[in-house]
Parts: sequence; structure tokens; C-alpha cells
Amino acid sequence: MKDLGDLHHFLGVAVQRCSAGLFLSQRQYTLDVLERAGMADCKPCSTHVDTNAKVSSIDGAPVSDPTQYRSLVGALQYLTFTRLDISYAVQQVCLHMHDPRDTHLSAVKRILRYLRGTTEHGLLLRPFVPSALCVYTDADWAGCPDTRKSTSGYAVFLGDNLVSWSSKRQNTVSRSSAEAEYRAVANGVAEACWLRQLMQELHCPLTKSTLVYCDNVSAIYLSNNPVQHQRTKQVEIDLHFVCEKVAIGDVRVLHVPTTSQFADIFTKGLPTSVFSEFRSSLNVCTVDV
Repeated sequence: MKDLGDLHHFLGVAVQRCSAGLFLSQRQYTLDVLERAGMADCKPCSTHVDTNAKVSSIDGAPVSDPTQYRSLVGALQYLTFTRLDISYAVQQVCLHMHDPRDTHLSAVKRILRYLRGTTEHGLLLRPFVPSALCVYTDADWAGCPDTRKSTSGYAVFLGDNLVSWSSKRQNTVSRSSAEAEYRAVANGVAEACWLRQLMQELHCPLTKSTLVYCDNVSAIYLSNNPVQHQRTKQVEIDLHFVCEKVAIGDVRVLHVPTTSQFADIFTKGLPTSVFSEFRSSLNVCTVDV
């Protein structure tokens, strides 16, 4: 084996050491994607998506070159490794890969315009002693205009560092906001359990309970009350799964006000001020190396 020294570049991700820790960025990759799309000199915008309702799959005329659309969206998917702030917007445009329309292409161009103004942004990892996991979960109930399925999102922090995140449309239709939120909680708890097991295999077991934050009071009550009711039968498996983890002490589900619900950034479009605040809280920033 040969010692190659400090890591500087790996699979398109630049790794830079700074006073705050490790800074992961894909600046050159972002510039290459903009160049490929012919938008290297486009006008930047402040957010990656507007606050309007989600775009339908049948709005607009079919694009002239679906292959280019799919190529750009695929490139944006890889960019979410360090630019988690665009995860929700990329997830939305991925839903229309089979039949892209003009409106969907406009959404892709909006993401590229946002990236043009934030090419220096990346993910900051700070030095810390692993102690506990903290999870923020959220759901946008029945947001899809075509299927009325909800969008789930979670953000998992290990100490002060964001280590896992997700923005994904749920597989089934939820009949209430509490059901949608509870499915999001279950997804977050499942990810936290996997990370706890991973830390144990790395000989760094977590001794504290994982805190799971949700802004839906009904979902929090369900996680602490294993009694099954008629209206909760459709989420029975998720209900038993979360309640079991709460009972053994691995997880605690707590309420968080919407103003501090960082997972919102993975489920819907946000106003510029809120988006910027949440982006910074998730450690997506610029640094002086």
C-alpha cells in the first residue's frame, strides 16, 4: 500500500481542509454541467424552485430533445452528493423523465440558474466526537397534482454534521396529513437505525437516544401510543416499527416548530429568506480555505 497523502479530489468531489473542518464541493462539475446546458452565462436566481404548487406531468408540450433533458437531470442527481439544497427540485424533475415537457425543462433551467449563482457552495463537515443522532422529518401532504401522493423528506445530523438526507415521493396515497407525516417519521427512524448499527460496527456506538423532530402533533402522539385505532390501520406496520424503537429507548419523537423544521427544504418550495436560513443550518455554505 502507498500513502497518497491528504485527500483532495474524489469522483468529482473536491475536498479542501479549512479552519472549520472539511469542505466538500463540486464547483468544477457544476460549471461543466452549466457549460453542457449552454447556460454558463445565464442570469442567476435566488432559489432553485418557486413556491407554487408542483407541476403536473401533462402540463406543456413535449420537449424536442428528451435525451438532453434526461442527461441534464442525471447530472443534477450526481450533484446532490454535496448540494443537498437542490435535492427537492431534482427529485421533482426526475418524476418526469419518461415524458418531459416544456414546463419540466423550465424547472431544470431554474435549477441551473440557481446553481450559476451558488457555484462556490458546498457541504461543510466539522470535527466532532460522535455522541448522538438527530433527525428532522417532514412531509408535504397530497402535493402531487397527478397522484395526490405526498413528498417525504428527512435530514439526519451526527453531532453538528449532516450525514444523510432524502427527498422522495411516498409510495402510497395518505388519507390525512398525520398519516403522511407519520410515514415520513418512519422513514427517518429507519435511516437512523441503520446509522446507529453502522456506528456500532465501526466501534463507535451511540449511547444516547436518537431525537426525531416532527412538526405534526398527531404523528408524535401516535409514536408514543401503541394502541391501534380504526383510522390508523393503514399505517399499522410503520406504527409498530416506530413505537418499538421508542419503547426500547433508541428513539424519542419530539415536536419542533415549523420555523425550525429544516426538513421543509426537502418537501416544498420555500421563500428566499427561509430557504437561505435552512440551507445554512444544513451546513451548505461557502468557506475561506
